[in-house]
Amino acid sequence: MPEILLVLAVILIFFGAKKLPELAKGMGQGIKEF
Repeated sequence: MPEILLVLAVILIFFGAKKLPELAKGMGQGIKEF
């Protein structure tokens, strides 16, 4: 699904590499709760 990759790329560019760990942790918790 290219759409997901595109969205992830935009998020990486928007937030930057510094917030990547926090974003990944938040997504991990969201997936577990979901």
